[in-house]
Amino acid sequence: MGTAQWGLSRWERRARPTRRKRDVTIVPMDKLTTARLQLRSWSDEDADFLFDMYRRWEVQRFIGLEPRVMAERTEAVASIERRRALDHPVHGFWAIERLTDHVLVGNLLLKPIPVSGGQALLPADDVEIGWHLHPDRWGHGYATEAGAAVLAHAFSAGLSRVIAVTAPENVASQAVCRRLGMRYLGETRAYYDTTCKLFEAEMES
Repeated sequence: MGTAQWGLSRWERRARPTRRKRDVTIVPMDKLTTARLQLRSWSDEDADFLFDMYRRWEVQRFIGLEPRVMAERTEAVASIERRRALDHPVHGFWAIERLTDHVLVGNLLLKPIPVSGGQALLPADDVEIGWHLHPDRWGHGYATEAGAAVLAHAFSAGLSRVIAVTAPENVASQAVCRRLGMRYLGETRAYYDTTCKLFEAEMES
């Protein structure tokens, strides 16, 4: 996923949108709640769900330079360990679950985005938001609701800007970005060593 370096300075000359206020409750330990959802840390008990989600091509097809599905449950276990190892007051990987029945919905992330470099991808100063939802949970507005909660969390914690990048063909995620009030800045190759569409959100002044 990416954007050309020249693109950022070009877009900085434009006026940027402000954030719309949302009804989001932020509670201790980075657990976020909305009207229908709870965003919480991943646990070992979530491995079956994570494996079932990432073994599906419809979920993985836009993830990474060479998309691949998970082949073994042990990959999900290792992924959960990596998610839980991130110890940061603002960034995180959240499991999204419904409040009514605690059924898992997907994954929401907020983290530094890797810049393009041709070799090892290194984190940039920019922070990205992203989401992966289980196909059985598509079409209910969960990505938008969870994304709004994490944007509110990011801005309340002091971040002034959050970006999102999508594969050019990923029109569903682009629609989520727009529903979140994020502004489309065009295509770029600045991140992930590939071409992607870039969106941004800024904290209200």
